[in-house]
Parts: sequence; structure tokens; C-alpha cells
Amino acid sequence: MQEVHKICVEKQIGLDKLADDQETKRMISRDDIRILMNEWKHSWNRHDLDGVMELFHDSVLFENWDGKRVVGKKALRKVWEPWFKQHGEFTINEEDTFIDEINQKVLFQWKLEWPSSLPGFEGKTEKRRGLDVLHFRDGKIFRKYTYTKTTLEIDGNVFGAANHLVL
Repeated sequence: MQEVHKICVEKQIGLDKLADDQETKRMISRDDIRILMNEWKHSWNRHDLDGVMELFHDSVLFENWDGKRVVGKKALRKVWEPWFKQHGEFTINEEDTFIDEINQKVLFQWKLEWPSSLPGFEGKTEKRRGLDVLHFRDGKIFRKYTYTKTTLEIDGNVFGAANHLVL
């Protein structure tokens, strides 16, 4: 117990945090998290659903930018399969990444580019910016909360949440 307390003090976390999160069995290093995030980005950009799903914990909780929630890796795959099939030409560009090794969390700022389906702009590149808040457990993504700006850009035009041109 003394050794656990020493480690907790060194990592600036309390024993109460350790007790609250007993299911966390294996912490991974900052370098390991960076490697996983690179694989995450590359799997998305290869449109490799199997590769993306491999990075998720079986008990994952995903909350999309529209507020919809999905619990469990199998359920998430079922929800994402049609999306991957319908949006094959997307690219996710990393804009910034913040890694919190102690709490096993990542903030991943991204820009999504894909062919627009907006009337009058069909097929043109649509750009949307957002942020994923990722929590890791046992080396896998256990929580994924996705947030996006309420605007998107097509051909230098900026559109608001209801797809109205913003001047």
C-alpha cells in the first residue's frame, strides 16, 4: 500500500481517485497513447473500420455531436458501418492533440473533409472542424465524446448550423 501511495503522490493523483477507478487495470505511457492516436488517425483515413474498431474497449461509450449515444463496441460498429459505406471519400486531419497521461485522456482537434451533399455544392469539398475527448482504459478507447463547430466551409463559403450562408 505504501508503494501505491508513493506512485499516486508522484503522479499527483490521490488514493480516492485510484479507488474510484478500480477497473483501470493498465495505464499506458504518453508515447503509447501517441502511437495509438497515430494509428487512430491512419485507420480513419484508410477508411478501415476494422482498424478503427480495434482501438475501442468492448464497453465503449460514444456520444456523437448530435447527442446520440451508443454503448458497446458491437453496437458502435453496427452504427458506423453504414456511415463508412456512405462517406467513402472523407479525410480527417489532425490539427492539435493534447495527451493527459495521468488521467489517460486525449483531446484530439480535427478537421473533417468530405464531398458535400449540400444542394448547389454536391461533391465539392466540405470542411468541418471538431474535437474528440477520448478516455483510455487498458490501452483502448473507453469513452469518445465528439464535438463539432456549428459552421462548415465549402469553396470559401461558411454555412451555419441550418446550412444558411454566414456573411
